[in-house]
Amino acid sequence: MTTGSSGNGSSKLGSLRLQHYLVMAGVAATVFVACLRYMPAAATGYGLSIAGPALVESSSVAVARAAAAAAPKDEPPPVVIINFGDSNSDTGGMAAANGMNIELPQGRTFFRRPTGRISDGRLVIDFICESLHTPYLSPYLKSLGADFRNGVNFAIGGSTATPGGSPFSLDVQFHQFLYFRARSMELINMGQKPPIDREGFRRAIYTIDIGQNDLSAFMHLPYDQVLTDKVPGVVAQIKYTIEALYSHDARKFWIHGTGALGCLPQKLAIPRKDDSDLDAHGCLKNYNAVARRFNALLGEACNQLRQRMVDATIVFVDMFAIKYDLVANHTMHGIDKPLMTCCGHGGPPYNYNHFKACMSAEMQLCDVAARFISWDGVHLTEAANAIVAAKVLTGDYSTPRITIASLANSTLTNNEG
Repeated sequence: MTTGSSGNGSSKLGSLRLQHYLVMAGVAATVFVACLRYMPAAATGYGLSIAGPALVESSSVAVARAAAAAAPKDEPPPVVIINFGDSNSDTGGMAAANGMNIELPQGRTFFRRPTGRISDGRLVIDFICESLHTPYLSPYLKSLGADFRNGVNFAIGGSTATPGGSPFSLDVQFHQFLYFRARSMELINMGQKPPIDREGFRRAIYTIDIGQNDLSAFMHLPYDQVLTDKVPGVVAQIKYTIEALYSHDARKFWIHGTGALGCLPQKLAIPRKDDSDLDAHGCLKNYNAVARRFNALLGEACNQLRQRMVDATIVFVDMFAIKYDLVANHTMHGIDKPLMTCCGHGGPPYNYNHFKACMSAEMQLCDVAARFISWDGVHLTEAANAIVAAKVLTGDYSTPRITIASLANSTLTNNEG
């Protein structure tokens, strides 16, 4: 581990410290607000002809860019992804929304520069885009350099599924989508070409990865109340959003469950009386039980929707099983310290300090070549995201067992809008 440089003067340290508080405030403040302002959400077979098994392979960003460049300039890319979520899939939305000039070491590996992602490199959504040979998604709020021909990313770091918990909760992201879609239809009616046309919206893959911040905000409440009251409310909001998207012609859905929250260094670093709540791999049992309950209910909700939306395909991905495996079988993945943060403070066992975290002047940073699961105590490193994405792309953790490549190549069986 190396420490942040202290020889560039007090101005550099002050800049890093200020940036640290800005970044952490963008995520942590929304979780705090969620504890105070959560409002209960109202709750309210496969309809696609799947093409032959599509080849799922890892592609570099250069290949995606070359494919986009080779495509006719007057036609949109063949794959359109419309994403909703939090920092797990935020490709720069929070930075754009808050005007944050994020600096290194964010983005230090693949991009070699900060991109607004809260990681040292690519996210799972980036690897998904690469596998489909489509460029990375532009954030909806990105004012310069955005390209929405292959989709749009509404995900914002710190977002919650339940309304009232964050400035860009899932309902707000959905209304941003409606605005984006309405403006696109206006361009069509004016005889102009929008980034995504009417058929593009219909054939797009709608991805949702949200809920982690909601669950984290609830964990100060009695455990039984979280399981029986709060978790169903979060799932109900996601279910409602899928229904609302369907009513606006969405037919292909790719829904991610949440990960192993009890294995996050941020949670493990919270002071506790003893280690009785730790499982065999050193993770918090209660947090993981809540995550499993959330995933079970979300999987059930997706199954219920499949019975009603017979001309849609709704795929649920068990992210808990994938991410818990990173810890449980960490040696198989070449990881020595599965519960330790790469960019944090404090050293073993977690290298996480709530007041001196990543991006602070006192940060303790792992070597670039080191393999860690956690980047900053909450978000994954690129190395971990690559492992997670590889498993996601197999379709082995999906219900039904469909790969996202097959979903992208599928043909809609009902052309009525």
